Amino acid sequence: MEASRRHIDDLNVYPVPDGDTGTNLTLTMRAVVETMEASATEDRATLAREITRAALMGARGNSGVILSQVIRGAAEVLGESDDLARAFRSASDAAYRAVRQPVEGTMLTAIREMAEEAERGSDLAAILARGDDCVSRTTEMLPVLKEAGVVDSGAAGLVEIVRGVAAALAGEPLPEAPAYDEDEFSAEAIHQELSRYRYCTVFVVEGDGLDADELEDELETFGDSLLVVGDRTALKVHMHTDDPGRALTLGVALGAIGGVEIANMHEQTAQREERMLHAVPDAAPNVCDVVVVVVGAGNRLLFESFGARVVDGGRTMNPATADILAAVDDSPADEVIVLPNNKNVIMSAEQAADHSAKAARVVLTTSIQAGLAAMVAFEPSRSADENAAEMGEAVDAVATGAVTIASRDVEMDGVEVRKGSWLGLADGQAVAGGDSFDEVARAVIASMLAEPRGVLTLLTGEDPPALEVVLTEVASAHPDLELEVHQGGQPHYPLLLAAE
Repeated sequence: MEASRRHIDDLNVYPVPDGDTGTNLTLTMRAVVETMEASATEDRATLAREITRAALMGARGNSGVILSQVIRGAAEVLGESDDLARAFRSASDAAYRAVRQPVEGTMLTAIREMAEEAERGSDLAAILARGDDCVSRTTEMLPVLKEAGVVDSGAAGLVEIVRGVAAALAGEPLPEAPAYDEDEFSAEAIHQELSRYRYCTVFVVEGDGLDADELEDELETFGDSLLVVGDRTALKVHMHTDDPGRALTLGVALGAIGGVEIANMHEQTAQREERMLHAVPDAAPNVCDVVVVVVGAGNRLLFESFGARVVDGGRTMNPATADILAAVDDSPADEVIVLPNNKNVIMSAEQAADHSAKAARVVLTTSIQAGLAAMVAFEPSRSADENAAEMGEAVDAVATGAVTIASRDVEMDGVEVRKGSWLGLADGQAVAGGDSFDEVARAVIASMLAEPRGVLTLLTGEDPPALEVVLTEVASAHPDLELEVHQGGQPHYPLLLAAE
């Protein structure tokens, strides 16, 4: 999935052209892999349950939620036997049950056809071949795919996952991703209408006696692409809506909410179109590229979605100058912008820029949030000097915030915080401290929104806090404010924020 992610993102025109299917499938699979790597159990049934829960909790987007049910169905069988045909059939049945109105020509069709092939007694190679054939035929199954001239992204992603599983079981090297033929993307594939609703909203509700059907009935009155899956103790919700706050309020009434993800699909569609326009044949090569230093798997994907070349900063955000220089020199563009995204990386970034033969400029971003604001202002057809000026203005205009845990007793900017308590920062200054995450986060957001802002972006860390109360309050107090929540995965900072 990592190797095929960008291609599958670009294929994504259904159900909405937000260009994130590959990313969502990758993050969902990563949650499963991390759970398997951390598990200490040697009991097959226990591992199957752990994998099922990991897929549910880690599911991202429409495709990720359906994938979580494919995994759930397969795990229910594989937890007790090696019956391949039963596992594929159970996976198919679980996926179809998750969708109120199943649509053929999607990943549902792919898993069903692979299940049919498995029930014929075929081996994994034949099952995979059937999946490939199904993917190629999805273009004819859905009018929107036929018009765009592409295959279904979810089906293509699911088959890539099976391809990887088949290779691993056979002891073969990871297969190369299918060739990315830029000629396959017509103008119709690139230019797509915006989705009816603006926000892709995902969250988990945990409680007792949860009723998926009842919650689904309430949610479908103000959104679409609705999926509510899980059991009576935990439900994963995915929907497209213009009112994420209302959806979260319904969830809060039932139990504890977590894993909140809110993305602006209209903005994602515009980004997909912009990215693909620079990839079509005969397009002029980039005058300028961007190299960024980033920590956190989700943050990496965010920057890559803007076309940036990422240098992994490691947990301490302290990459070697040589790594930054190599990324600059590897760029095919003649000019490069470097975003350090941490004050401790600025000197290394400047040294890399000075030692490169390319025209390299450093924009002084001291946080990941500032780096994202700079990327929004980046235009690959402009020179490095022009981009540096525009991106610098964007950085100056963004308000940043963070919520972390104090590693020692500290007094900062008149705020006293005990070791182990929450510490809230706004533009690098301490604004609140205490034992309540909600109260500290509320103070940070209030400081950031002291001036009128249009968008508030939240990046959750590797140990994400519960955001339901804060998000509901912000949505209510600022109805015109666009909220975007992304799983950043950064260490040390459970929450990073940016207001623009």
